[in-house]
Amino acid sequence: MMTESPTFNRIIDTAARLFAAQGFAATSIEQVASACGVGKDTIHRRFPSKGALFAAVVERMRTRTLDGLQAEIDGGGDGDALSRLKRVARWFLAVALEPDRIALNRIALSEAILLGEDRRDPWESDPITDRLVALVAAAQWDGMLGGDDPRMIAAHLLHSIVLGPSNDAMLGRETYASLEARDRFFDRAWTLFLHGAGRSLPAAAR
Repeated sequence: MMTESPTFNRIIDTAARLFAAQGFAATSIEQVASACGVGKDTIHRRFPSKGALFAAVVERMRTRTLDGLQAEIDGGGDGDALSRLKRVARWFLAVALEPDRIALNRIALSEAILLGEDRRDPWESDPITDRLVALVAAAQWDGMLGGDDPRMIAAHLLHSIVLGPSNDAMLGRETYASLEARDRFFDRAWTLFLHGAGRSLPAAAR
C-alpha cells in the first residue's frame, strides 16, 4: 500500500477539489500539479493516468467515509440498538448529500457508463456495509427488527433513505438542500422502513 506522505495527501486533496468543481474531462494532470505546487512528473510517478488519480480520490473518499462512520458508531452513547441504527441511517443521508461527494459520485457513475465498466455490487462485503449490517443484526438480536437476512435489510434501509435523495441531488435538484426538508424526508422514510406499506390481508389474498 502506498504511504500517504504530505505530498501524496496534497495531490489527492487538490485533485478532489478540482474534479468536484470542474468534472473529470475538464480537469488535467497539469492543472492538479499547478494547483498543488508540484511537478507534473511527481504526479505521474504516483499515478500513471488521470483515471488512476481519480480512482485514488474515490478511495480516499471511501476511507474518510469509513472513518466518519466508525466515529458515529463509537460516539453513540448507551442508546438501544434501534436508536443507534436510526442515528447512523441519518448520518448516511447527510453524508450522501455533501456537495463534493455528489459531484464525485456523479463523475464515477458517468465514467463507469462511458467506459463500459462493470460496477462492483455495493453489497458485497466491505468495511462500510459490514458495519451497517452489524447494526441491523444488533437491532434484530434485541427484538427491535424482524426479518431473516440483516444484509438484505441493511440494503433496503439505504435504498429507502439514501438512494432517492442522492440521485435527486446528482440530477442537480435541490429538493433536500435544506436541513428541514432533509429531516422531514428522513422521518417519513424511517417510519416507512420500520412499518412497511402493506396492510394485513386475508390468507387467500396473500
